[in-house]
Amino acid sequence: MLQAAADGGKEREQSVKSSVTIEELQEIMASLGMSGDQAGEYKDIVESNLSRVVSSYESAAPEKPKAAREWSRPAEADNPYGAWYVRTHIDSGQGGKLAGMRIAVKDNLLLAGVPLMNGTSVLEGYVPDVDAEIVTRMLDAGASIVGKTTCEAYCFSGGSHTSATGPVRNPHDLSRSAGGSSSGSAVVVATGEVDAAIGCDQGGSIRMPASFSGIVGMKPTWGLVPYTGILGMNPSIDHAGPMTANVRENARLLEVLAGSDGVDSRQLETPHGEAAFLEALEIGDLAGVRIGILEEGFGLSTSESDVDSAVRAAARGLEKLGAQVSEISIPLHARARALTSGALQAIVTSVFNHDGCLIERPDLVPLDYLARQHEWRSRADELPANVKSVLITSELIRQRAGYRYVAQAKEQVRVLRAAYDDALETVDAFVLPTTPMKATPLPGVDASASEITDRAFAPLANTSAFNNTHHPAISVPCGPADSLPIGMMVVGRFFEESVLYRIAHAHEQSR
Repeated sequence: MLQAAADGGKEREQSVKSSVTIEELQEIMASLGMSGDQAGEYKDIVESNLSRVVSSYESAAPEKPKAAREWSRPAEADNPYGAWYVRTHIDSGQGGKLAGMRIAVKDNLLLAGVPLMNGTSVLEGYVPDVDAEIVTRMLDAGASIVGKTTCEAYCFSGGSHTSATGPVRNPHDLSRSAGGSSSGSAVVVATGEVDAAIGCDQGGSIRMPASFSGIVGMKPTWGLVPYTGILGMNPSIDHAGPMTANVRENARLLEVLAGSDGVDSRQLETPHGEAAFLEALEIGDLAGVRIGILEEGFGLSTSESDVDSAVRAAARGLEKLGAQVSEISIPLHARARALTSGALQAIVTSVFNHDGCLIERPDLVPLDYLARQHEWRSRADELPANVKSVLITSELIRQRAGYRYVAQAKEQVRVLRAAYDDALETVDAFVLPTTPMKATPLPGVDASASEITDRAFAPLANTSAFNNTHHPAISVPCGPADSLPIGMMVVGRFFEESVLYRIAHAHEQSR
C-alpha cells in the first residue's frame, strides 16, 4: 500500500500539461488582478513558456534506486508512549567516535528506504531515497540508527498531541505532554531505549521536550549542523541537534554532527575544522565564568513558581563551582515572541505556499517530497487545529497587508539579536527557565480548537527568540528528582557551544 501511494505521487508529478484553455487563463489573470479580455493574445506565449519548463525537467532527473532497508511499525504493546513512528536497524559496520551508540532520528529526517510522515497524514506513504547529511555522518562514525521517532504535525507544536499517529505521552506521567515537536526523540532517550536522538528546533522543539521529559537538549548555533536532507519550516530558523540523557554524550554526538557540508546555505559562517566540545568538560569547575540570571525569563503569565525557584536555585548553585553569578536584564526578551511573530507568515509561505520548496535558497529539496506535500490543499481538513489557525491567520494577513510584517520582523530580529549580544559582552552566558511551566496535561480527544492551539504554543515563551537570533542554547534538567522535570536553559555567544557544555556539565555533576 505504501509503495502504491508513492507511485501515485510520481504519476501526479508527471501529469503536468503544456496546453491551457482560454477559461483557465482568464481565471488565472483574474486571480492576479488582471483583466481577462486579452487572454487569447497570451495563450501561445504561456503555452510556449509552460512547454519549455515541463519538457526541460520532467525527464531530467534519473530514477534513483530505493535503498533496501528493513523497517517495521511497532506494535502498540512495544510503543506505550507513542514515541516510535517506525523501527529499523541501520549501521555501517565500522568503528568510530560513536561506536556502539544507538540513535533515533526525528521523523522529519530523510532516511533512505524508510517512511517519513513528519507527523501529518498528508505525507503518509512517502519513502525518501536519500539520507540526510547528518545520518551519513553518524553512520560513518560507527553509530546505529534504530528507528524514527514521532513528531508533531509539520513540527508546528511545542506539545505532543498533534501528530496524526496520536499523542506522545510523558514517561513521568502518561496523562501529560512530552513536549514537542521532537516529542518522540525526547521520550526514547528519557526511557533509556536509545543512547541519543536527533531533534530539530524551529521555536524550541529540541529544548521544550528536553525540559518536559527531563533530558539534555542542545540547539546549536544556526548553521553549525547541516540541515541538508531534513524537512524544515524556514531556513532562517531551522536547527538540528542532539538529545541525550547526559551532557557528555550530547557533546560527543555534536562533535560528529557539526561542520559545513558545502551544500546547506545556512552554513556560510560556520567555522571550518573539527569540533572539540568534549575538551570543555575536562576543566571541571567554572572558575572565571560569568553567568547572568535573565530577569525577563521569569515571572511570566504562564510561569509556575516552582519552576522559577528551581532554575534560580540551580543558577545560584553555580557560584559554588567558581562561577560569577549575577542578575541581568534584557527588556526586549519580554517582548521577543511578539517582535518575531511576523516571521510566522514566512514559515507558512515556505511549507505550504511553496510546498516546502526553498525557492529563495540554493538548498536541495527532494522532488518526490514536493509532489506529496503539494497534496495538502485537497486534504487541509486533515490538519490539526493549531496548523489550521496558523494557515488562516497567515492568509488573512497576506490579503490585508501583503508581507509587510515579515519585513518588520526581520528588522526586529536584528534589534533583538543586538540586545542579546550586548548582554553577552558582560557575561559569558545567561540562564532562564527553558519552559515557564512543567509538562502540561494532554488535551482530551474532544478538546476544542482553542485548547489544542493553546497547548501547542504555550511552552514557546522563552525558547523561540533564539531560533530567530541564532544564539546557541542548551536545556539541562534542574528540578527535584521526585517530581515532573524542570529544565534550565543556558544561552551563549555564537559558536561557543563549548562554554555552554562546560556550564551544563558542571551543573549536572553537582546535582
